[in-house]
Amino acid sequence: MTKFSYTEKQDTRSGFGAGLAELGRTNPDVVALCADLVGSLKMQEFIKENPERFFQVGIAEANMMGLAAGLTIGGKIPFTGTFANFSTGRVYDQIRQSIAYSEKNVKICASHAGLTLGEDGATHQILEDVGMMKMLPNMTVINPCDYNQTKAATIAIAEHHGPVYLRFGRPKVPIFTPADQKFEIGKALKLIEGTDVTIFATGHLVWEAIEAEAVLAEAGISAEVINIHTIKPLDVEAVLESAAKTGCVVTAEEHQMNGGLGDSIAQTLALNNPTPLEMVAVNDSFGESGTPEELMTKYGIDAKNIVEAAKRVIARK
Repeated sequence: MTKFSYTEKQDTRSGFGAGLAELGRTNPDVVALCADLVGSLKMQEFIKENPERFFQVGIAEANMMGLAAGLTIGGKIPFTGTFANFSTGRVYDQIRQSIAYSEKNVKICASHAGLTLGEDGATHQILEDVGMMKMLPNMTVINPCDYNQTKAATIAIAEHHGPVYLRFGRPKVPIFTPADQKFEIGKALKLIEGTDVTIFATGHLVWEAIEAEAVLAEAGISAEVINIHTIKPLDVEAVLESAAKTGCVVTAEEHQMNGGLGDSIAQTLALNNPTPLEMVAVNDSFGESGTPEELMTKYGIDAKNIVEAAKRVIARK
């Protein structure tokens, strides 16, 4: 059985910063834009090395999306940077009309997503962004799980033609994926083989799923853990194959239950192979101020809740 461990923690936003800096050295078409949050988005290294390829637009997120769309016409690959709340909710019209509709090659890079933003509270803890973005035609939606995967994803999306929403976070989380990994858009990663239940997890909840698997194993339950880093396009083949093997499914995400990964997997199963399913997600609620750990526990999206969901869904087989 595969065992995962870690020796250090790092925030996924720093993985984005490292990936962007690498792109600055290897791809002359990559440019970056930021809405007055350079430090929070960890864009300093790219700016230091490529000052002529950086555009500080200030607190004008809608304008940033329009500028990014225009830059693609000249062959540039713009990476926009601000908080996930401002990257989606504040500028949805500009993304829909100027980027998704005409399939502009803009990479919308969004930090501080979800409850783990912590003390900044409900107004900034967007939990609807994945749903909004995955509904847009032409949009790819990616939610990596740790520093290394976020760095790899940042580099990979520069080679993908078309709009991308890349979601990452603020807190330091375990680094448990390889530093030299090759990121493949739309390809789920099976982390742990299992036979009794499948746990499909995304983003920060992947590590929680790994911890839940260990608890379930002690109870004699064999859980399969699959990292769904790309929510759209969903790896339908991997979802159906694992669900057919285990016969029941848990989804785990730092997002609203409505509109997130769980919705996508439920739809896939309903259309192809109806399977018992439980969702670990925020249930139709805004967040609040608190530490990431306190909020994940209160809103039911930590490892303990994944364990309980797995036991419930197994009982429904």
